[in-house]
Amino acid sequence: MSDSRVGITKPEERRLTIDLLKTPYRLSDDNWINAIGCDFMAVGIIGEDKRSSIRSSCAAICYMQGNSMCHYGPVSFGGDGCCRVPIPRGTTYLEANLTELSERRTNIDVSCSYSFIKYIKEVDSYSTGFPFMKNASDFRLDKVSEKPSMGLDWRIGVDNCKDAVKDHAKFVCQDNSDCVDFDATLGGYLCNCSKGYKGNPYLNLGCQGVGSGLGFVLIFLVVYWLYKLLQKRKNEMVKEKFFKRNGGLFLQQQANECTLGKTKVFSAKELEVATDDFNESRIVGQGGQGVVYKGMLYDGKLVAIKKSRLVEENQLEQFINEVVILSQLNHKNVVKLLGCCLETEVPMLVYEFMPNGTLFGIIHDQSSEFLCTWNMRLKIAADIAGALVYLHYASSVPIYHRDIKSSNILLDEKYVVKISDFGTSRSVAQDQTHFTTLVKGTFGYFDPEYFQSSQFTEKSDVYSFGVVLVELLSGQRPISFDKPEEERGLATWFLTCMEGKCVEKILDPQILGQGKKKEVILVAKLAQRCLNLKGRMRPTMKEVATELETFRISGMSSGV
Repeated sequence: MSDSRVGITKPEERRLTIDLLKTPYRLSDDNWINAIGCDFMAVGIIGEDKRSSIRSSCAAICYMQGNSMCHYGPVSFGGDGCCRVPIPRGTTYLEANLTELSERRTNIDVSCSYSFIKYIKEVDSYSTGFPFMKNASDFRLDKVSEKPSMGLDWRIGVDNCKDAVKDHAKFVCQDNSDCVDFDATLGGYLCNCSKGYKGNPYLNLGCQGVGSGLGFVLIFLVVYWLYKLLQKRKNEMVKEKFFKRNGGLFLQQQANECTLGKTKVFSAKELEVATDDFNESRIVGQGGQGVVYKGMLYDGKLVAIKKSRLVEENQLEQFINEVVILSQLNHKNVVKLLGCCLETEVPMLVYEFMPNGTLFGIIHDQSSEFLCTWNMRLKIAADIAGALVYLHYASSVPIYHRDIKSSNILLDEKYVVKISDFGTSRSVAQDQTHFTTLVKGTFGYFDPEYFQSSQFTEKSDVYSFGVVLVELLSGQRPISFDKPEEERGLATWFLTCMEGKCVEKILDPQILGQGKKKEVILVAKLAQRCLNLKGRMRPTMKEVATELETFRISGMSSGV
Protein backbone atom coordinates (compact mmCIF):
# COMPACT_ATOMS: atom_id res chain seq x y z
CA MET A 1 0.00 0.00 0.00
CA SER A 2 1.46 3.40 -0.99
CA ASP A 3 2.18 6.23 1.49
CA SER A 4 -0.63 8.33 -0.05
CA ARG A 5 -3.11 5.85 1.36
CA VAL A 6 -1.65 5.21 4.81
CA GLY A 7 -0.03 8.22 6.43
CA ILE A 8 2.49 7.56 9.23
CA THR A 9 3.83 10.60 11.05
CA LYS A 10 7.43 11.06 12.08
CA PRO A 11 8.37 9.38 15.37
CA GLU A 12 8.99 12.62 17.27
CA GLU A 13 5.37 13.65 16.66
CA ARG A 14 4.26 10.72 18.85
CA ARG A 15 1.25 10.02 16.66
CA LEU A 16 0.18 7.40 14.10
CA THR A 17 -2.17 8.32 11.25
CA ILE A 18 -3.89 5.75 9.03
CA ASP A 19 -5.90 7.28 6.17
CA LEU A 20 -7.98 4.89 3.99
CA LEU A 21 -10.50 7.51 2.80
CA LYS A 22 -9.41 7.30 -0.86
CA THR A 23 -9.26 3.50 -0.95
CA PRO A 24 -11.98 0.82 -1.10
CA TYR A 25 -10.62 -0.69 2.13
CA ARG A 26 -11.74 -0.39 5.77
CA LEU A 27 -10.00 -1.45 8.98
CA SER A 28 -11.31 -4.81 10.12
CA ASP A 29 -12.81 -5.17 13.58
CA ASP A 30 -10.11 -7.80 14.18
CA ASN A 31 -7.62 -4.92 14.62
CA TRP A 32 -6.92 -3.80 18.23
CA ILE A 33 -5.05 -0.88 19.76
CA ASN A 34 -2.63 -2.37 22.28
CA ALA A 35 -0.49 -0.72 24.97
CA ILE A 36 2.34 -2.17 27.07
CA GLY A 37 4.02 -0.19 29.83
CA CYS A 38 3.32 1.52 33.13
CA ASP A 39 0.94 4.42 33.69
CA PHE A 40 0.37 5.28 30.06
CA MET A 41 -2.81 5.61 28.00
CA ALA A 42 -3.25 4.79 24.30
CA VAL A 43 -5.81 7.16 22.75
CA GLY A 44 -7.34 6.75 19.27
CA ILE A 45 -9.42 9.24 17.28
CA ILE A 46 -11.48 6.91 15.09
CA GLY A 47 -14.09 7.53 12.43
CA GLU A 48 -15.04 7.51 8.76
CA ASP A 49 -13.57 10.96 8.01
CA LYS A 50 -11.04 13.44 9.44
CA ARG A 51 -13.74 15.27 11.36
CA SER A 52 -14.70 12.22 13.41
CA SER A 53 -13.95 12.43 17.11
CA ILE A 54 -15.04 9.08 18.44
CA ARG A 55 -12.36 8.11 20.94
CA SER A 56 -11.10 4.62 21.69
CA SER A 57 -8.60 4.35 24.53
CA CYS A 58 -7.10 2.07 27.14
CA ALA A 59 -4.68 2.52 30.04
CA ALA A 60 -1.69 0.33 30.95
CA ILE A 61 -1.13 0.58 34.73
CA CYS A 62 1.47 -1.20 36.90
CA TYR A 63 0.34 -2.03 40.44
CA MET A 64 3.26 -4.24 41.48
CA GLN A 65 6.76 -2.98 42.24
CA GLY A 66 9.22 -4.07 39.51
CA ASN A 67 6.60 -5.38 37.09
CA SER A 68 7.20 -3.20 34.06
CA MET A 69 6.41 -5.81 31.39
CA CYS A 70 9.33 -4.40 29.35
CA HIS A 71 9.79 -7.00 26.59
CA TYR A 72 8.65 -7.92 23.06
CA GLY A 73 7.46 -11.43 23.75
CA PRO A 74 3.82 -12.61 23.98
CA VAL A 75 1.77 -10.77 26.65
CA SER A 76 -1.40 -11.93 28.37
CA PHE A 77 -3.70 -9.03 27.73
CA GLY A 78 -5.80 -7.83 30.61
CA GLY A 79 -2.96 -8.42 33.05
CA ASP A 80 -0.80 -5.90 34.92
CA GLY A 81 1.09 -3.40 32.68
CA CYS A 82 -0.88 -3.86 29.44
CA CYS A 83 -4.23 -3.17 27.82
CA ARG A 84 -6.08 -3.32 24.49
CA VAL A 85 -9.19 -1.86 22.89
CA PRO A 86 -10.90 -2.87 19.57
CA ILE A 87 -11.16 -0.65 16.50
CA PRO A 88 -14.77 -0.49 15.19
CA ARG A 89 -15.48 -2.14 11.83
CA GLY A 90 -15.60 0.18 8.85
CA THR A 91 -13.01 2.63 10.17
CA THR A 92 -11.32 4.52 7.34
CA TYR A 93 -9.43 7.11 9.37
CA LEU A 94 -7.36 6.65 12.54
CA GLU A 95 -5.17 8.93 14.64
CA ALA A 96 -3.56 7.41 17.70
CA ASN A 97 -1.07 8.58 20.31
CA LEU A 98 0.44 7.52 23.62
CA THR A 99 -0.32 9.78 26.62
CA GLU A 100 1.41 9.69 30.01
CA LEU A 101 -0.93 9.65 33.00
CA SER A 102 -0.73 12.71 35.22
CA GLU A 103 0.05 10.76 38.41
CA ARG A 104 2.38 7.79 38.56
CA ARG A 105 1.39 4.94 40.79
CA THR A 106 4.87 3.35 40.81
CA ASN A 107 8.52 4.32 40.72
CA ILE A 108 9.23 1.89 37.87
CA ASP A 109 11.39 2.81 34.85
CA VAL A 110 8.95 3.53 32.00
CA SER A 111 11.51 3.95 29.22
CA CYS A 112 10.16 0.96 27.29
CA SER A 113 6.45 1.79 27.22
CA TYR A 114 4.92 1.44 23.75
CA SER A 115 1.66 0.92 21.90
CA PHE A 116 0.76 -0.71 18.58
CA ILE A 117 -2.03 -1.94 16.33
CA LYS A 118 -2.36 -5.73 16.22
CA TYR A 119 -4.37 -8.13 14.02
CA ILE A 120 -5.53 -10.46 16.78
CA LYS A 121 -6.56 -13.40 14.56
CA GLU A 122 -2.88 -14.09 13.86
CA VAL A 123 -2.62 -15.95 17.15
CA ASP A 124 1.01 -17.03 16.77
CA SER A 125 2.47 -13.84 15.33
CA TYR A 126 2.47 -11.37 18.22
CA SER A 127 6.05 -10.49 17.36
CA THR A 128 4.86 -8.98 14.07
CA GLY A 129 3.04 -6.19 15.89
CA PHE A 130 3.69 -2.66 14.62
CA PRO A 131 4.94 -0.27 17.35
CA PHE A 132 3.58 3.11 16.38
CA MET A 133 4.40 5.14 19.50
CA LYS A 134 7.07 4.98 22.21
CA ASN A 135 7.89 7.00 25.31
CA ALA A 136 9.33 10.41 24.55
CA SER A 137 12.49 9.70 26.54
CA ASP A 138 13.47 6.75 24.33
CA PHE A 139 11.46 6.95 21.09
CA ARG A 140 13.51 5.03 18.50
CA LEU A 141 11.28 3.32 15.93
CA ASP A 142 14.36 1.95 14.10
CA LYS A 143 15.00 -0.46 16.96
CA VAL A 144 12.00 -2.52 15.97
CA SER A 145 12.41 -4.66 12.83
CA GLU A 146 9.00 -6.27 12.77
CA LYS A 147 6.68 -5.62 9.82
CA PRO A 148 3.19 -4.07 10.25
CA SER A 149 0.26 -6.44 10.68
CA MET A 150 -3.27 -5.14 10.04
CA GLY A 151 -6.49 -6.64 8.77
CA LEU A 152 -8.46 -4.79 6.07
CA ASP A 153 -12.05 -5.25 4.89
CA TRP A 154 -13.42 -4.33 1.49
CA ARG A 155 -16.88 -4.16 -0.09
CA ILE A 156 -18.65 -3.42 -3.36
CA GLY A 157 -20.17 0.12 -3.36
CA VAL A 158 -22.34 1.55 -0.62
CA ASP A 159 -25.68 0.01 -1.59
CA ASN A 160 -26.93 -3.20 0.01
CA CYS A 161 -27.93 -6.21 -2.10
CA LYS A 162 -31.58 -5.20 -2.41
CA ASP A 163 -30.67 -1.85 -4.00
CA ALA A 164 -27.54 -2.96 -5.88
CA VAL A 165 -29.30 -5.74 -7.82
CA LYS A 166 -31.60 -3.18 -9.43
CA ASP A 167 -28.70 -1.78 -11.47
CA HIS A 168 -27.84 -4.80 -13.62
CA ALA A 169 -25.05 -2.97 -15.43
CA LYS A 170 -23.08 -2.38 -12.21
CA PHE A 171 -24.13 -5.47 -10.23
CA VAL A 172 -21.02 -7.72 -10.10
CA CYS A 173 -22.29 -11.04 -8.69
CA GLN A 174 -22.22 -13.59 -11.52
CA ASP A 175 -24.27 -16.75 -12.22
CA ASN A 176 -24.48 -19.41 -9.51
CA SER A 177 -23.60 -16.85 -6.82
CA ASP A 178 -25.45 -15.09 -3.98
CA CYS A 179 -25.27 -11.43 -2.85
CA VAL A 180 -24.43 -10.85 0.85
CA ASP A 181 -24.85 -7.47 2.62
CA PHE A 182 -21.52 -6.23 4.01
CA ASP A 183 -22.91 -4.25 6.98
CA ALA A 184 -26.35 -2.82 7.72
CA THR A 185 -24.86 0.49 8.87
CA LEU A 186 -21.92 0.85 6.48
CA GLY A 187 -23.70 -0.50 3.39
CA GLY A 188 -22.06 -2.28 0.46
CA TYR A 189 -22.19 -5.98 -0.47
CA LEU A 190 -20.06 -9.03 -1.25
CA CYS A 191 -20.63 -12.09 -3.46
CA ASN A 192 -20.41 -15.78 -2.51
CA CYS A 193 -20.82 -18.89 -4.67
CA SER A 194 -24.20 -20.54 -4.11
CA LYS A 195 -24.43 -23.77 -2.11
CA GLY A 196 -23.00 -26.67 -4.08
CA TYR A 197 -20.75 -24.40 -6.16
CA LYS A 198 -17.12 -23.37 -5.80
CA GLY A 199 -14.94 -20.79 -7.49
CA ASN A 200 -14.78 -17.01 -8.01
CA PRO A 201 -18.26 -15.42 -7.84
CA TYR A 202 -17.05 -12.21 -9.53
CA LEU A 203 -16.06 -13.96 -12.79
CA ASN A 204 -18.38 -15.16 -15.55
CA LEU A 205 -18.85 -18.92 -15.05
CA GLY A 206 -16.51 -18.56 -12.08
CA CYS A 207 -18.75 -20.65 -9.80
CA GLN A 208 -18.88 -24.30 -10.89
CA GLY A 209 -20.98 -26.98 -9.27
CA VAL A 210 -19.05 -29.74 -7.48
CA GLY A 211 -21.30 -32.28 -9.18
CA SER A 212 -20.61 -30.83 -12.61
CA GLY A 213 -16.88 -31.02 -11.89
CA LEU A 214 -17.20 -34.71 -11.12
CA GLY A 215 -19.34 -35.06 -14.22
CA PHE A 216 -16.64 -33.42 -16.28
CA VAL A 217 -14.06 -35.84 -14.86
CA LEU A 218 -16.39 -38.74 -15.60
CA ILE A 219 -16.98 -37.55 -19.15
CA PHE A 220 -13.22 -37.13 -19.63
CA LEU A 221 -12.58 -40.66 -18.39
CA VAL A 222 -15.29 -42.07 -20.68
CA VAL A 223 -13.91 -40.20 -23.70
CA TYR A 224 -10.37 -41.33 -22.86
CA TRP A 225 -11.55 -44.94 -22.48
CA LEU A 226 -13.35 -44.77 -25.82
CA TYR A 227 -10.24 -43.28 -27.43
CA LYS A 228 -8.06 -46.08 -26.07
CA LEU A 229 -10.65 -48.63 -27.16
CA LEU A 230 -10.72 -47.22 -30.69
CA GLN A 231 -6.93 -47.13 -30.79
CA LYS A 232 -6.79 -50.74 -29.67
CA ARG A 233 -9.36 -51.72 -32.26
CA LYS A 234 -7.47 -49.79 -34.94
CA ASN A 235 -4.23 -51.53 -34.00
CA GLU A 236 -5.97 -54.90 -34.07
CA MET A 237 -7.35 -54.15 -37.55
CA VAL A 238 -3.88 -53.16 -38.77
CA LYS A 239 -2.40 -56.33 -37.27
CA GLU A 240 -5.15 -58.40 -38.85
CA LYS A 241 -4.47 -56.75 -42.22
CA PHE A 242 -0.75 -57.54 -41.97
CA PHE A 243 -1.52 -61.07 -40.75
CA LYS A 244 -3.60 -61.81 -43.83
CA ARG A 245 -1.18 -60.12 -46.21
CA ASN A 246 1.76 -62.00 -44.70
CA GLY A 247 0.14 -65.35 -45.35
CA GLY A 248 -1.40 -65.90 -41.94
CA LEU A 249 -4.53 -67.60 -43.29
CA PHE A 250 -2.46 -70.03 -45.32
CA LEU A 251 -0.25 -70.79 -42.34
CA GLN A 252 -3.33 -71.33 -40.18
CA GLN A 253 -4.58 -73.83 -42.74
CA GLN A 254 -1.23 -75.60 -42.62
CA ALA A 255 -1.38 -75.63 -38.84
CA ASN A 256 -4.84 -77.21 -38.95
CA GLU A 257 -3.39 -79.87 -41.21
CA CYS A 258 -0.68 -80.51 -38.57
CA THR A 259 2.20 -79.62 -40.89
CA LEU A 260 3.51 -76.70 -38.84
CA GLY A 261 4.36 -78.75 -35.79
CA LYS A 262 5.26 -76.61 -32.77
CA THR A 263 6.00 -73.38 -34.65
CA LYS A 264 5.08 -70.48 -32.36
CA VAL A 265 3.47 -67.22 -33.47
CA PHE A 266 5.24 -64.36 -31.65
CA SER A 267 3.74 -60.94 -31.02
CA ALA A 268 5.44 -57.83 -32.33
CA LYS A 269 5.91 -56.59 -28.76
CA GLU A 270 7.83 -59.73 -27.77
CA LEU A 271 10.30 -59.30 -30.62
CA GLU A 272 10.69 -55.56 -30.02
CA VAL A 273 11.64 -56.24 -26.41
CA ALA A 274 13.93 -59.12 -27.44
CA THR A 275 15.93 -56.89 -29.83
CA ASP A 276 15.85 -53.64 -27.85
CA ASP A 277 13.44 -52.20 -30.43
CA PHE A 278 15.57 -53.60 -33.29
CA ASN A 279 18.67 -51.71 -32.21
CA GLU A 280 21.37 -51.57 -34.88
CA SER A 281 23.89 -52.92 -32.36
CA ARG A 282 21.92 -56.20 -32.41
CA ILE A 283 22.44 -56.82 -36.16
CA VAL A 284 24.42 -60.03 -36.76
CA GLY A 285 23.84 -60.47 -40.48
CA GLN A 286 22.36 -58.84 -43.58
CA GLY A 287 21.32 -60.16 -46.96
CA GLY A 288 19.17 -59.43 -49.94
CA GLN A 289 16.05 -60.75 -48.23
CA GLY A 290 16.40 -59.11 -44.85
CA VAL A 291 18.34 -58.24 -41.71
CA VAL A 292 19.12 -60.71 -38.91
CA TYR A 293 19.09 -59.50 -35.29
CA LYS A 294 20.32 -61.18 -32.14
CA GLY A 295 17.59 -61.26 -29.51
CA MET A 296 16.77 -62.62 -26.07
CA LEU A 297 13.30 -63.91 -25.22
CA TYR A 298 11.57 -63.51 -21.85
CA ASP A 299 12.90 -66.90 -20.71
CA GLY A 300 16.50 -65.86 -21.45
CA LYS A 301 16.85 -67.93 -24.61
CA LEU A 302 19.01 -66.41 -27.36
CA VAL A 303 17.40 -66.29 -30.81
CA ALA A 304 18.09 -64.98 -34.29
CA ILE A 305 15.28 -62.82 -35.71
CA LYS A 306 15.18 -62.30 -39.48
CA LYS A 307 13.24 -59.21 -40.50
CA SER A 308 12.31 -58.86 -44.18
CA ARG A 309 13.47 -55.70 -45.94
CA LEU A 310 10.55 -55.12 -48.32
CA VAL A 311 6.97 -56.17 -48.65
CA GLU A 312 6.89 -57.69 -52.11
CA GLU A 313 4.75 -60.57 -53.23
CA ASN A 314 7.66 -62.79 -54.24
CA GLN A 315 9.36 -62.24 -50.87
CA LEU A 316 6.15 -63.04 -49.00
CA GLU A 317 5.97 -66.29 -50.96
CA GLN A 318 9.53 -67.10 -49.91
CA PHE A 319 8.70 -66.24 -46.32
CA ILE A 320 5.65 -68.50 -46.24
CA ASN A 321 7.56 -71.21 -48.07
CA GLU A 322 10.38 -71.15 -45.52
CA VAL A 323 7.96 -71.40 -42.60
CA VAL A 324 6.14 -74.35 -44.14
CA ILE A 325 9.30 -76.26 -45.12
CA LEU A 326 11.25 -75.69 -41.90
CA SER A 327 8.23 -76.70 -39.85
CA GLN A 328 8.41 -80.13 -41.47
CA LEU A 329 12.15 -80.68 -40.90
CA ASN A 330 13.90 -82.19 -37.90
CA HIS A 331 17.60 -82.80 -38.38
CA LYS A 332 20.66 -81.96 -36.28
CA ASN A 333 22.29 -80.17 -39.24
CA VAL A 334 19.24 -78.09 -40.26
CA VAL A 335 18.57 -74.83 -38.40
CA LYS A 336 15.50 -74.99 -36.20
CA LEU A 337 12.65 -72.53 -36.78
CA LEU A 338 11.18 -71.47 -33.42
CA GLY A 339 8.38 -69.28 -34.71
CA CYS A 340 7.27 -66.28 -36.73
CA CYS A 341 5.56 -62.91 -36.41
CA LEU A 342 2.86 -61.97 -38.91
CA GLU A 343 1.20 -58.89 -37.36
CA THR A 344 3.85 -56.37 -38.48
CA GLU A 345 4.28 -54.58 -41.80
CA VAL A 346 7.11 -56.95 -42.72
CA PRO A 347 7.03 -60.58 -41.55
CA MET A 348 9.71 -61.93 -39.21
CA LEU A 349 11.14 -65.39 -38.55
CA VAL A 350 12.65 -66.55 -35.26
CA TYR A 351 15.44 -69.17 -35.31
CA GLU A 352 17.76 -70.76 -32.79
CA PHE A 353 20.82 -68.53 -32.42
CA MET A 354 24.13 -69.62 -33.97
CA PRO A 355 26.96 -67.90 -32.02
CA ASN A 356 29.78 -68.82 -34.42
CA GLY A 357 28.29 -67.20 -37.50
CA THR A 358 28.60 -68.57 -41.01
CA LEU A 359 31.03 -70.91 -42.73
CA PHE A 360 31.80 -68.10 -45.19
CA GLY A 361 33.03 -65.94 -42.31
CA ILE A 362 35.23 -68.68 -40.85
CA ILE A 363 36.87 -69.48 -44.21
CA HIS A 364 37.32 -65.97 -45.61
CA ASP A 365 37.45 -63.61 -42.60
CA GLN A 366 41.12 -62.93 -41.93
CA SER A 367 40.33 -61.83 -38.36
CA SER A 368 38.70 -65.16 -37.51
CA GLU A 369 40.49 -66.88 -34.64
CA PHE A 370 39.14 -70.30 -35.55
CA LEU A 371 41.85 -72.70 -36.75
CA CYS A 372 40.20 -74.57 -39.64
CA THR A 373 42.21 -77.80 -39.67
CA TRP A 374 41.80 -80.47 -42.33
CA ASN A 375 39.88 -82.77 -40.00
CA MET A 376 37.50 -79.91 -39.12
CA ARG A 377 36.99 -79.07 -42.82
CA LEU A 378 36.30 -82.70 -43.62
CA LYS A 379 33.76 -82.94 -40.78
CA ILE A 380 31.98 -79.76 -41.90
CA ALA A 381 31.77 -81.08 -45.48
CA ALA A 382 30.42 -84.45 -44.28
CA ASP A 383 27.76 -82.75 -42.08
CA ILE A 384 26.58 -80.54 -44.96
CA ALA A 385 26.34 -83.59 -47.22
CA GLY A 386 24.41 -85.49 -44.54
CA ALA A 387 21.89 -82.64 -44.21
CA LEU A 388 21.34 -82.59 -48.00
CA VAL A 389 20.84 -86.36 -48.04
CA TYR A 390 18.13 -85.85 -45.40
CA LEU A 391 16.45 -83.15 -47.52
CA HIS A 392 16.58 -85.19 -50.74
CA TYR A 393 15.62 -88.61 -49.39
CA ALA A 394 14.68 -88.78 -45.71
CA SER A 395 12.24 -85.92 -45.16
CA SER A 396 8.48 -86.47 -45.48
CA VAL A 397 8.67 -85.12 -49.04
CA PRO A 398 11.87 -84.57 -51.13
CA ILE A 399 13.14 -80.97 -50.75
CA TYR A 400 15.61 -79.21 -53.06
CA HIS A 401 17.36 -76.39 -51.23
CA ARG A 402 18.25 -74.30 -54.33
CA ASP A 403 20.61 -71.91 -52.50
CA ILE A 404 23.43 -73.93 -50.96
CA LYS A 405 26.38 -71.59 -50.26
CA SER A 406 28.87 -71.02 -47.46
CA SER A 407 26.99 -67.96 -46.13
CA ASN A 408 23.88 -70.15 -45.61
CA ILE A 409 25.87 -72.69 -43.55
CA LEU A 410 25.71 -71.69 -39.87
CA LEU A 411 27.78 -72.99 -36.94
CA ASP A 412 26.57 -73.35 -33.36
CA GLU A 413 28.65 -72.98 -30.17
CA LYS A 414 30.34 -76.37 -30.83
CA TYR A 415 30.88 -75.63 -34.55
CA VAL A 416 28.12 -78.05 -35.53
CA VAL A 417 26.82 -77.29 -39.04
CA LYS A 418 23.28 -75.93 -39.50
CA ILE A 419 21.90 -75.35 -43.02
CA SER A 420 19.64 -72.27 -43.18
CA ASP A 421 17.66 -70.01 -45.54
CA PHE A 422 14.97 -72.14 -47.16
CA GLY A 423 13.15 -69.22 -48.80
CA THR A 424 13.68 -70.53 -52.34
CA SER A 425 13.52 -74.24 -51.46
CA ARG A 426 10.96 -76.47 -53.17
CA SER A 427 9.36 -79.73 -52.19
CA VAL A 428 8.75 -82.22 -55.01
CA ALA A 429 6.78 -85.41 -55.47
CA GLN A 430 8.50 -88.73 -54.90
CA ASP A 431 8.50 -89.60 -58.61
CA GLN A 432 9.44 -86.10 -59.77
CA THR A 433 13.01 -85.66 -61.05
CA HIS A 434 12.97 -81.93 -61.65
CA PHE A 435 10.84 -78.82 -61.81
CA THR A 436 10.95 -75.90 -64.23
CA THR A 437 11.16 -72.42 -62.78
CA LEU A 438 12.82 -69.04 -63.15
CA VAL A 439 16.52 -69.24 -62.37
CA LYS A 440 17.15 -68.36 -58.73
CA GLY A 441 20.31 -68.67 -56.72
CA THR A 442 23.64 -66.97 -56.04
CA PHE A 443 26.13 -66.18 -58.77
CA GLY A 444 29.14 -68.47 -58.47
CA TYR A 445 27.14 -71.31 -56.90
CA PHE A 446 24.26 -72.21 -59.19
CA ASP A 447 24.32 -75.05 -61.69
CA PRO A 448 25.25 -73.99 -65.30
CA GLU A 449 22.89 -76.67 -66.66
CA TYR A 450 20.03 -75.23 -64.58
CA PHE A 451 20.98 -71.75 -65.87
CA GLN A 452 20.59 -72.97 -69.46
CA SER A 453 17.46 -75.15 -69.13
CA SER A 454 15.62 -73.58 -66.13
CA GLN A 455 15.18 -77.17 -64.89
CA PHE A 456 16.25 -77.67 -61.31
CA THR A 457 17.15 -81.21 -60.19
CA GLU A 458 18.68 -82.75 -57.12
CA LYS A 459 22.00 -82.68 -59.02
CA SER A 460 21.76 -78.87 -59.01
CA ASP A 461 22.16 -78.94 -55.22
CA VAL A 462 25.11 -81.30 -55.78
CA TYR A 463 26.82 -78.70 -57.97
CA SER A 464 26.35 -75.96 -55.36
CA PHE A 465 27.74 -78.30 -52.69
CA GLY A 466 30.76 -78.90 -54.94
CA VAL A 467 31.52 -75.17 -54.93
CA VAL A 468 31.34 -75.10 -51.09
CA LEU A 469 33.66 -78.12 -50.99
CA VAL A 470 36.20 -76.29 -53.20
CA GLU A 471 35.95 -73.29 -50.82
CA LEU A 472 36.94 -75.60 -47.97
CA LEU A 473 39.81 -77.04 -50.03
CA SER A 474 41.19 -73.74 -51.33
CA GLY A 475 40.18 -71.10 -48.79
CA GLN A 476 39.22 -68.87 -51.76
CA ARG A 477 35.99 -67.01 -52.55
CA PRO A 478 33.61 -68.37 -55.24
CA ILE A 479 33.99 -65.11 -57.22
CA SER A 480 37.11 -62.92 -57.06
CA PHE A 481 37.01 -59.86 -59.31
CA ASP A 482 40.51 -58.78 -58.28
CA LYS A 483 42.11 -61.82 -59.97
CA PRO A 484 42.96 -62.48 -63.63
CA GLU A 485 39.92 -63.30 -65.76
CA GLU A 486 40.64 -67.07 -65.95
CA GLU A 487 40.84 -67.27 -62.13
CA ARG A 488 37.80 -65.14 -61.21
CA GLY A 489 35.32 -68.02 -61.11
CA LEU A 490 36.49 -70.52 -58.45
CA ALA A 491 34.65 -73.54 -59.92
CA THR A 492 35.99 -72.98 -63.44
CA TRP A 493 39.55 -72.31 -62.21
CA PHE A 494 39.44 -75.41 -59.99
CA LEU A 495 38.34 -77.66 -62.88
CA THR A 496 41.13 -76.20 -65.05
CA CYS A 497 43.71 -76.96 -62.36
CA MET A 498 42.39 -80.50 -61.92
CA GLU A 499 42.56 -81.21 -65.64
CA GLY A 500 46.08 -79.74 -65.86
CA LYS A 501 47.20 -81.82 -62.88
CA CYS A 502 48.32 -78.71 -61.02
CA VAL A 503 45.76 -78.81 -58.26
CA GLU A 504 48.40 -77.80 -55.68
CA LYS A 505 48.22 -74.28 -57.15
CA ILE A 506 44.67 -73.83 -55.87
CA LEU A 507 44.69 -75.83 -52.61
CA ASP A 508 45.09 -74.05 -49.26
CA PRO A 509 48.75 -74.33 -48.16
CA GLN A 510 47.56 -74.72 -44.57
CA ILE A 511 46.01 -78.15 -45.20
CA LEU A 512 48.80 -79.33 -47.51
CA GLY A 513 51.23 -78.70 -44.68
CA GLN A 514 49.33 -81.05 -42.36
CA GLY A 515 50.58 -84.21 -44.15
CA LYS A 516 47.14 -85.13 -45.54
CA LYS A 517 47.90 -84.60 -49.24
CA LYS A 518 46.57 -88.02 -50.33
CA GLU A 519 43.20 -87.49 -48.60
CA VAL A 520 43.02 -83.91 -49.84
CA ILE A 521 43.52 -85.06 -53.43
CA LEU A 522 40.78 -87.69 -53.05
CA VAL A 523 38.34 -85.05 -51.76
CA ALA A 524 39.40 -82.74 -54.60
CA LYS A 525 38.53 -85.44 -57.12
CA LEU A 526 35.11 -85.84 -55.43
CA ALA A 527 34.56 -82.07 -55.79
CA GLN A 528 35.56 -82.34 -59.47
CA ARG A 529 32.82 -84.90 -60.04
CA CYS A 530 30.27 -82.72 -58.26
CA LEU A 531 31.13 -79.82 -60.58
CA ASN A 532 30.66 -81.83 -63.79
CA LEU A 533 28.91 -79.64 -66.35
CA LYS A 534 26.54 -82.52 -67.12
CA GLY A 535 24.18 -83.17 -64.26
CA ARG A 536 23.70 -86.86 -64.97
CA MET A 537 27.45 -87.39 -64.59
CA ARG A 538 27.49 -85.98 -61.06
CA PRO A 539 27.19 -88.26 -58.02
CA THR A 540 24.08 -88.18 -55.83
CA MET A 541 24.28 -86.64 -52.40
CA LYS A 542 24.08 -90.14 -50.93
CA GLU A 543 27.24 -91.11 -52.77
CA VAL A 544 28.98 -87.88 -51.80
CA ALA A 545 28.07 -88.31 -48.11
CA THR A 546 29.23 -91.93 -48.11
CA GLU A 547 32.62 -91.09 -49.62
CA LEU A 548 33.21 -88.19 -47.23
CA GLU A 549 32.29 -90.32 -44.23
CA THR A 550 34.72 -92.99 -45.48
CA PHE A 551 37.49 -90.41 -45.73
CA ARG A 552 36.72 -89.24 -42.19
CA ILE A 553 36.82 -92.74 -40.73
CA SER A 554 39.99 -93.53 -42.60
CA GLY A 555 41.63 -90.34 -41.41
CA MET A 556 40.57 -90.99 -37.82
CA SER A 557 41.98 -94.55 -37.98
CA SER A 558 45.30 -93.41 -39.40
CA GLY A 559 45.48 -90.69 -36.79
CA VAL A 560 44.98 -93.25 -34.00
